[in-house]
Amino acid sequence: MTQPKEPITAESLVQQVVEECPQTILVFARHGMSCAGCYIAPFHTVADSAREHHQGVEPLLVDLNQALEAALA
Repeated sequence: MTQPKEPITAESLVQQVVEECPQTILVFARHGMSCAGCYIAPFHTVADSAREHHQGVEPLLVDLNQALEAALA
């Protein structure tokens, strides 16, 4: 059985998200965000990145957490 992880929040750092759950890279890409590998990723939160890319943070969080849940299943 896999260990439950904390959900991804608006305050989660992008680099930490993609390192802990590489499946989220595709989610960022589907939202038009090339966050994986970006030099700002270690410093930007999910909310910062959503704002910079003119994306709604709530739909992004839903998709990121669905990817996280699927990875843990």
